[in-house]
Amino acid sequence: MSVEQKRIYEQVGVAMTSRSYAEYEKMFMLQLEQLQGKRVLDVAGGASSFTVEARQLGIVAEAVDPLYEKSSEEIDQHGRQEIGLVAAKMEKLQDVYDWSFYGSLQNHTAGRIKGLERFVEDFSSHGGMARYHVACLPVLPFEQDSFDLVLCSHFLFLYEEQFDYAFHLKALRELLRVAKPGGEVRIYPLLSFRTEEYGRLPDLINELTNEGHLVEKREASLPFLPNSHQYLSIIKRCFA
Repeated sequence: MSVEQKRIYEQVGVAMTSRSYAEYEKMFMLQLEQLQGKRVLDVAGGASSFTVEARQLGIVAEAVDPLYEKSSEEIDQHGRQEIGLVAAKMEKLQDVYDWSFYGSLQNHTAGRIKGLERFVEDFSSHGGMARYHVACLPVLPFEQDSFDLVLCSHFLFLYEEQFDYAFHLKALRELLRVAKPGGEVRIYPLLSFRTEEYGRLPDLINELTNEGHLVEKREASLPFLPNSHQYLSIIKRCFA
């Protein structure tokens, strides 16, 4: 195994994560005053506490993930296993990451556990399933033009070796379908696990631009993964 290979985060299958509202705020440059009262969708949300935290702040947030077909107990157990696996892998790569936001691997792990616990509590609460929807890209169970903002974190682009270009294009078009005209889709990060920009991102940008959408890279502010300083913004065209 080469030195380069040893420095890459190794992932088999799609991971389940439990990120917080604070992380989403940094990844997607969210402005609370612009989102209160707005309908926001977290796609591939996993066990993140974004939805419950956002709703407590006055955002009409919902999430979608195939994970939600499981019971809260199964999600909690699986989540804790994932957190342990992630911590073990990151421990070998601590010098690769920028810890200025999290402070330390221990803080990172504690935050994941807290996020998982908040998610599980909300998921299992009365009415929880009204805001957690079972589905996966490239088909979402929502009406066209439903959401003011659609977010997708650590799924598209990241798993480029598992999902081809056709899947990515279908997925982006589906995210745009459920966004309102003039609404926005934001995706973070723009990288694969090799911390290199998704190879066919220019092609995707050209496709969506030619369809009339406003597509651009924008600066993010979560300094952790190498080269993860941008997210993709897609503003849905307003049809005449």
